[in-house]
Amino acid sequence: MSSLSSAAARPPLPLRPYLLCAPALVLFAALLLAPLLIIGLLSFHAFDYNLGVQDSWTLHQYLSVFTDDYYYSIFFRTFWISLLTTALCALIGVPEAYILSRMGSPWKSIFLLIVLAPLLISVVVRAFGWSMLLGPEGPLNQLLMLLGFDPVRILYTPTAVVIALVHVMLPFMIIPVWTSLQKIDPALEAAALTLNASPFTAWRRVVLPQIVPGILSGSLIVFGLAASSFAIPGLLGGRRLKMVATVVYDEYLHELNWPLGAAIAIILLLANFAIMLSYNRLLEGFHRKRMGGPV
Repeated sequence: MSSLSSAAARPPLPLRPYLLCAPALVLFAALLLAPLLIIGLLSFHAFDYNLGVQDSWTLHQYLSVFTDDYYYSIFFRTFWISLLTTALCALIGVPEAYILSRMGSPWKSIFLLIVLAPLLISVVVRAFGWSMLLGPEGPLNQLLMLLGFDPVRILYTPTAVVIALVHVMLPFMIIPVWTSLQKIDPALEAAALTLNASPFTAWRRVVLPQIVPGILSGSLIVFGLAASSFAIPGLLGGRRLKMVATVVYDEYLHELNWPLGAAIAIILLLANFAIMLSYNRLLEGFHRKRMGGPV
């Protein structure tokens, strides 16, 4: 009788997964969805430099962004720097993850710790380090002058921003690819080599198609973080080389135009979302075609 009553007290089976996920969903809604909703609503408010944020609703903030070439140049700079950072992280991170996966103990653990070590240091600290290294009186220019070359201006240029972003984002590319490599049976590559395939052909035809999901995951993470990065563009790009995150910061704290800053942030979020979904769709379709599955 007690077992029947306890069984009757249990919620129906289809509701159990939702009840188990309820705390996480509530936390997700409170910490992410609610702030996004507030920012979205704020972006439709009117603004007056004498009176501040108004209670009236308007599309003026979005029209200001879409009709001003200045914002187009900011978004274009943000996305090409993010794309270049993602491409360089893939070119460096994929071979590095492959070499890391082929190492034996204890070198694998040591080099994995080296890869993850930069994540233990604040991004601001790393940005300051790169600003000192690439500055006019930094070690790089000192070395060039010692070798008889003229000093170069790297700080406060897109080159400095890309270098620092690649350094910061590289672990986010290596780890997903390394995880995908751990799932591959090494005997598959060895079998390709025994069938007279060159090492590069074996890697291209056997290994690469199987690590595409890892490359996809790492690329999406790197692109999203690079496009929304604030500390590195702010410290290494200076006041003239602005990216979207620094423009949002200026609108919020310098101009006090919160609705315009919110509108720029929402446009960046939607643009990131559209680019990442398109990239995901394209790369997954290519991967399925190569693996013989439905596109």
